[in-house]
Amino acid sequence: YAQHVYTSLPPDQTVLEYLEYNSRPGTTTQDCLACAGSLLFRGGHTKKPIRVLSGGERARLCMAGLLLGTYNILILDEPGNHLDVETVESLAEALLAYKGTVIFTSHDRHFVRRIATNVIEVRDGRVRNYSGDYDAYLYYVNKEIDEGERERAGNRMAGAPAAKIGKTEKPAAAKDQHSMRKQLRNLEKAIAKLDDQKKALNAELLNTSDVDRAMNLHNQIEELTRELEESEAKWCELQEELGEW
Repeated sequence: YAQHVYTSLPPDQTVLEYLEYNSRPGTTTQDCLACAGSLLFRGGHTKKPIRVLSGGERARLCMAGLLLGTYNILILDEPGNHLDVETVESLAEALLAYKGTVIFTSHDRHFVRRIATNVIEVRDGRVRNYSGDYDAYLYYVNKEIDEGERERAGNRMAGAPAAKIGKTEKPAAAKDQHSMRKQLRNLEKAIAKLDDQKKALNAELLNTSDVDRAMNLHNQIEELTRELEESEAKWCELQEELGEW
């Protein structure tokens, strides 16, 4: 997607020309202008040649082209990446007005809450479909967690008394927990630092119109994203081991 945004868009076409060329048959100029406006291209901005657009503007233009195209299904992986808050809000409005089906992944809970009408959860090698919006999904998940905790509590009550832990085992268990909590704190600091670095690079990417610099920034962001995902996965594992999540 990023490579398309920065290297494949025709540099000499204007915003409006690009949208008219990529829109489905029967789309009027007014339709194109309305879609452009919903993604913050208004007035003279629609006459800008693509070569002078910043990274954020190119990303918005690419999304507008998809919404006006012949596609009846859009599959979007983190569509809010590299977009500022105002643009993400505009994208949400445009997707709500889109008549086709949108399948997307996102870490932005506000975005998911606004857009999703169905939630597909992939966890522990299983895929589950939850009918309803994000709040309905949270209700079902919390209900399942509560039921699971009650079931485990009942099993503990019905089972044999727990074996006494020897004096030599207590310090070891406490030491393990202390070590894991220290790892958690270090991971939280690392995640916060990586997140700040990613935000700074995203902000620069939004404002650059230099193709080579944009691609370099994109590659750095992708690497930071991988590091973030690995750190967050490790954080979740430690939380589960400690029984706190």
